[in-house]
This record gives sequence, structure tokens and C-alpha cells, in this order.
Amino acid sequence: MALFDLPIDELRAYRAESGAPEDFDAFWGKTLQETRRHDLDVRFEPVDTGLSTVRVLDVTFAGFGGHPVKGWLRLPAGATEPLPLVVEFIGYGGGRGLAHENLLWASTGRAHFVMDTRGQGSAWGGGGGTTDPVGAAPAYPGFMTRGVDAPGNYYYRRVFTDAVRAVEAARSHPLADAARTAVIGESQGGGMALAVGGLVPDLVAVAPDVPFLCDFPRAVTVTDRHPYREIGLFLKTHRGRAADVLRTLSYFDGVHFAARGRAPALFSAALEDQTCPPSTVFAAFNAWAHADKAIEVYEFNDHEGGGPFQEERKLRWLRAYA
Repeated sequence: MALFDLPIDELRAYRAESGAPEDFDAFWGKTLQETRRHDLDVRFEPVDTGLSTVRVLDVTFAGFGGHPVKGWLRLPAGATEPLPLVVEFIGYGGGRGLAHENLLWASTGRAHFVMDTRGQGSAWGGGGGTTDPVGAAPAYPGFMTRGVDAPGNYYYRRVFTDAVRAVEAARSHPLADAARTAVIGESQGGGMALAVGGLVPDLVAVAPDVPFLCDFPRAVTVTDRHPYREIGLFLKTHRGRAADVLRTLSYFDGVHFAARGRAPALFSAALEDQTCPPSTVFAAFNAWAHADKAIEVYEFNDHEGGGPFQEERKLRWLRAYA
């Protein structure tokens, strides 16, 4: 696919047209307050992986509604003092995978926490093991329209709340230095990193790669690729409900979380990306509130973005913060 979105000079200036709901902060403040009434109930169980350089802990903590959420905490073998912490969120359809996977960040001498995404983990990778016990109104298959009838019912209310609690759970381990916490993620994971970046005030760095869940009003009209297409197909059946659906989605838009970002950030975008169109990524980047921010642009890449090249960039960039 050749370039299909705005030219790069227009992308660098692009701003989303839609604003956050007036009660955006109150909505999220109440959501997190209700969730924190449940004990975090975090448990760390050692896993026998056969690895010699990395120690892996099987983690369970209480997320939204007190529901159990899984994760992995990977630590450099032999670590005895608190380490910088990297919390990672996973792309759409994936799960935390197997215990021996994803060793990059622990190999840098950091603590690395990977959160399982509730209800997902069955589309690619090593799978997941966190259920989503909450029911919902009729939805198009996938996750994008589950509970889209109202902000309080929407699927990503639970997921974003889980993500905030994941940071709290990871920070509770004695070998994690809470004062040096960064969050990262690709695609859906990038959108979750943006949400956490807007909801957790004391992070040291945020790195969303080709982030999903940004600038919904533009995304659902500029691309016909899934997962955004799930929303269009839902509205194809539920005629006349576009305004209500977009209102719900406005509480979960990465652009609005970005406007509340209080940490240095490194974004990435790919100009041939039809899954997360570059204009939607730049909408979040241009809204990011912290002055220390940068974006890597991959001109001839689709949703794979920078891949290992972006990993190398993050490895160098994060040295200054954690």
C-alpha cells in the first residue's frame, strides 16, 4: 500500500478536531477510585523456566472490579537492589505469552512487567490467561464495540483500569524502583501506554509505538482495516447510532489521554499503516502535553512500523530516563 493518509508536513501539524468530554477527568477519577476499593491482592510466584540469566515470576493482581489479571515479571538473575521498571502492554488479540518469551528488557538490567489483556490472547503469540467476566450489550465480533452503548460499560474502561493497576502491582515488588517506571507498548499496547501516561502522574517515560485507539472520529472513516472497521460494521447494522458510539469512544481516545501526559515520550508512526493511520498517531503525538517528546517516522512501513529498528531506538532513548 502506497501512502494513503496526509502528507508528512500536514501530519506534523495535524490536530484532532474532537475534544474530550467535560467530565473526562471525573469519569476516570471515579473509575480508579472505585477500583482501588478492592485490595490489589498482588501475588508473585516463581516459575521454573530453565533460563539462567532471567528470573520469571507469575503475577496475579486485582484489576477493574477486583477481577484477577495475570502478568509476568522478569528480573535479571542475581538482582538484589531495586531496578528501573518497564511495564509493557500487548497488541490487539495477543496475551502475555509464555514465561520464556520477551526477554529483551530484562536483558538490559531492568525489571520488566508484561500485563495480560483480559479476554484476549487467542489470536497470535503464546496466548493469554485472563478472562473478562463482565457481560455486555450486542457487539460486533472482536472487542471494539463491547459495551459501546455507554462509557461505563465499555470494554476498554476495564482494560485501561487494569493497565493502571498493573503499574501499581509491578511497583509493589521489592526489586522494582517505583520512582523509575516507564510504560511501553505497540498498537493496542501503545494506546494503553497513552492511557496510563495520562492517568499515572509520576512516570519517567512513555513509549507508544504505532498506537491504536487514537482519534476515533477520523480513524473510523479514513481506514477500512480491522480493528477500527469493527466500529463501522457495528454502525452498518445499528443505523443512526454513530453520535452515541463516538461519544462513548471519546472517553477512551488516546488523544485526550495524551493531552494529560506528564512524562517524556517517544512515539513512532508508519506512513503506510492502514491499521493505525499515521494521522491518528500524530493527533496523539501533537496533543502530548509534556515538552520532551519525539516521534520516529517510518516512511515505507505498514503496521509493523519500525520493528527491531524502533526497539534499538527505544533502548538508546530510555537510558536517559530509566
